[in-house]
Amino acid sequence: MKEIKITIFGAEEKCASCIHLPSAYETMEWLEAAITRKFPDREISFKYCDIENANYSTDEEKRFSEMILNDEYFYPLVVLNGEVIAEGNPHLSSIYKVIENM
Repeated sequence: MKEIKITIFGAEEKCASCIHLPSAYETMEWLEAAITRKFPDREISFKYCDIENANYSTDEEKRFSEMILNDEYFYPLVVLNGEVIAEGNPHLSSIYKVIENM
């Protein structure tokens, strides 16, 4: 099975259109719990990346953070193995489908 690395990008401050939604970090916690429960036999790692923190650990984190800050994507942005799979208000069913097809 292919390794699955999920990174959720966000900021402490919610965007104006997202005030009724959980924070990006809370979204990451929720996704981690739901995905881990759905796929207990898969090795899936989760990481949260604060887009306003300039201490990015990879070029990918820097690139996606800059794209969000430049309004190319909404956050929370969900990236699976370098591919955007959800943004804004992520839907579990669509994320499940991507993982099932790996």
